[in-house]
Amino acid sequence: MESRQSALFLYEEAMLFAYSAALRAAAAIGVADHLAAGPRSAADLAAATGVEADTLHRILRPLAARGIAEHHGDGRWSLTGKGAALCSDAEVPACAGILMFTDPMFWTMTHELSASAADRDRTFERGFGQSLDAYFDVDEDRARLFYDGMETVSDAENPLVARSYEFPESGTVMDLGGRFGGLLMVVLRQNLGLYGVLFDRGPLVERNRLGGEDAADLAGRWEAVGGDYFVEIPPADIYLLKRGLHNWGDEDCVRLLTNCRRAMKPDGRVLVIDAIVPDGNEPHVSKAMDYLMLAVLTGRERTVAELEPLVDAADLRISRVIPTPSPMSIVECVVR
Repeated sequence: MESRQSALFLYEEAMLFAYSAALRAAAAIGVADHLAAGPRSAADLAAATGVEADTLHRILRPLAARGIAEHHGDGRWSLTGKGAALCSDAEVPACAGILMFTDPMFWTMTHELSASAADRDRTFERGFGQSLDAYFDVDEDRARLFYDGMETVSDAENPLVARSYEFPESGTVMDLGGRFGGLLMVVLRQNLGLYGVLFDRGPLVERNRLGGEDAADLAGRWEAVGGDYFVEIPPADIYLLKRGLHNWGDEDCVRLLTNCRRAMKPDGRVLVIDAIVPDGNEPHVSKAMDYLMLAVLTGRERTVAELEPLVDAADLRISRVIPTPSPMSIVECVVR
């Protein structure tokens, strides 16, 4: 590609954030709910949303270029199948996740990375003046946005992850840092002989979904245990660590895996469920996710080769890596 064409291509790449911004605007306005019943004109949408018709037209146009919406010849707009999860009544509504991924925390830190990349002492505190936990603790709405967003992302992934692994017919499966218990709920429903333990900090597990009316079928098959997995972990046959390592640096990952190794029952397994980065140059969402982790300074997405020494240091070994139909892979770890 000659230099002039390269420059034009790179300029277009540099503007890709505009598509994410338009998606955020559509999610925040709630325009998709007004398209659920079928195509509508920008004027109709303006009346329904309180947003100017021309503004809506220009928000939806880049989404149409990405296959999320469609502009019809008669001036009406509709959603495509790709955009269906923008509706609040979708099976897995995506708006909370979209607002979370486009939160100023990510926007700001990714934007400033070019200026701070050479600073070896970069921390979240230096970027935002407070720790990541404090960033959420001081603003209840911000915390709710982030964790609700992560929960909707997980709701899309969890059934695909659970179906990709052959769990034993019986035993105890423990979801470490499982927060609301969405993954454990799916695993227990798909494996009727398993008993589940949701393990996380006390204030978090108290708000779990397993005790809700929509999980009445799981009564008697689970318990919630409060604690710190960097201190001590109860015994179990299988440990689930979904996005449990990507939040931490290497030393903390070894501490966590070592605690699993000490507590696990004979023939136990640790399932590291993360967005494993492929070695080649092919596109994969893990590479964008790792850039976000780099920007907010809380951990990293890893290749299998980067995971292996951490697993080895905990006296475990990787027995196999199982891809799933989601961005997540399952890295099964057993005793060496």
